[in-house]
This record gives sequence, structure tokens and C-alpha cells, in this order.
Amino acid sequence: MWNDKRYYSIDYYLKQTFGEKVYRLALNGGMTCPNRDGTLGRRGCIFCSSAGSGDFAQQSSKPIARQLAAAKEQIRQKRNCQKFIAYFQAYTNTYAPVSYLRKIFTEAITDPDVVVLSIATRPDCLSPDILALLTELNQRKPVWIELGLQSIHPDTSRFIRSGFTLECFHASVQALARCNIPVIVHVILGLPCETKAQMIETVRHVGSLGVFGIKLQLLHILSDTDLGALYKESPFPLLSQDEYCELIVDCLEQLPESITIHRLTGDGPKDLLIAPMWSRAKRSVLNQIEQTLRKRDTWQGKYTKANPFI
Repeated sequence: MWNDKRYYSIDYYLKQTFGEKVYRLALNGGMTCPNRDGTLGRRGCIFCSSAGSGDFAQQSSKPIARQLAAAKEQIRQKRNCQKFIAYFQAYTNTYAPVSYLRKIFTEAITDPDVVVLSIATRPDCLSPDILALLTELNQRKPVWIELGLQSIHPDTSRFIRSGFTLECFHASVQALARCNIPVIVHVILGLPCETKAQMIETVRHVGSLGVFGIKLQLLHILSDTDLGALYKESPFPLLSQDEYCELIVDCLEQLPESITIHRLTGDGPKDLLIAPMWSRAKRSVLNQIEQTLRKRDTWQGKYTKANPFI
């Protein structure tokens, strides 16, 4: 199965690894975050919705097995699919006792249709006991850790209230590498305090770390966030669709060909989205990115650099 993208798409990687298309099931482990429970703060990151970035995840009141069954049923109403990624998306998914994490993660990977366990978390929520659990689970089925870096710039980190340092992030990436656990890094493009050069610098830095994957996320301004309140009070410039598509290609050009690209834009809940409204036409955005890549002739060819997780 040849890659039809001008970058190393996660879809291509999954087809090569598992022999068919693999779909992501967004789950909710019922956790919170140190930025919300008072440990670091109570208002969350400035851009984060009340659902903890899990607006499309299942309800936490359901057991994991029922969440998986419901999510699979939703997808299978539209597509014929057999293999899935169990994605713990909402809030910080290693912010709980190890005994609880073992229970819910084991329940997810025990599902015969699940081929990967993907866990979104913070770099400051990976204790040695949790790393040991992840290492153990990784022997049964592949485990991926998704870390929300967003930016390498200290002023930006303070503005968005991330609550951790770049040094903390680096330490977690290195610890996960020692455990042979692939890391996917989240980066937000379009934060109001950053220049285009700063955004590209963040992406270039992530590409230098030897991580498995990256998610490039357009900044969405949502109504139930502090960033949304700030924007309503004093609107600031946002990227246009044309600017964003050009920026994405600039970012892709900074990355090594061995890194998997998991996202190029993103979805904002339609009932919460304030801006940019052009982001609602996700297919149009992705098509324009592809057209921009063709114009730049940014074809990276066959991937020859060794990826330790393939």
C-alpha cells in the first residue's frame, strides 16, 4: 500500500503495520488535570474546553468496554472497519492511581478489535510507577503516549498556563524512549502571542527529538474557555485559511521524513467554536494543504530513514 500523501501519514503507517485502515475511538477515563483540581490551577489551559479537550470522547459514566462498543458502533454505521486505536483523550489520562489506570487500560487493550492503546497526558504526570505500567502494557499491545507541548517558548507556555517547563517535557520524552514507548507531540499553530517564525521553531525542535509522531493543531477559540473570553473582549488577529495552509507546508518541510504526521488541522465543536469559522470546512482545508504541497513540490519520496517503532 503506497503512501498517497506528500508526508508520512499515520494512516499509511497503520495500513503498513496492520494491513488495513485503523480507526481511532475517543474514550474518557473520568480523570481530571493538575491544572483543574487545584494542584497547579483551577481554570485549565487557556484554550482548553470544559471537556478537557475530549469534546468528541465517550461519556466517562460508561465503563470502558461500553464506551468502546458505542464508539465502534458509531463508526461502523458509516464504514466497514475491524481494527481500532483505543484513545484516552479527555483531560490528563495518567493522572490517577496506578491501580485505576491498570484497570481501565487493561480493559481497553483486552478488546480483540483494539490494536493500539493511545494515551493523551501531560509530561509532568508520568511517575516511575506509571512508566512501569505503560512498559508492561506495551508488551501486550503497542502503547503510544501523546504529550501536549503546544510550544517550546517560555512566554507562550506562561500565557497558555501549561504549568510545566520544556525541561520537564524533554525528561518525559527521554524516559518514554528508554521504555521503548512511542511519543506523539501536540503543537498548536496560531497562538496569539507567537510569530510564524516561533511556530516553525517549535516544529523544528520537535522534529529533532526523534519522536514517533506529531499533531499539528490549528488554534480553535471556543466559547467556554478563557481564551474565548479574551477574544470576545479584545479580538486579536487569527490565521486565514490561506496563511494556515502555507504555514502547514512550512512546518512539514522542517520535519524528518521518519516522523508520522497524525494531524494537520483539527475539529472544534461546532456549538462552541467562535473562530476561525473557516476551520469548520475541514475537508476544504485538507484539500488546500494538499494543493499547496503540490505547488511547492514537497514530495519526500520513499521513507528511507530508520524508524525504531516500525
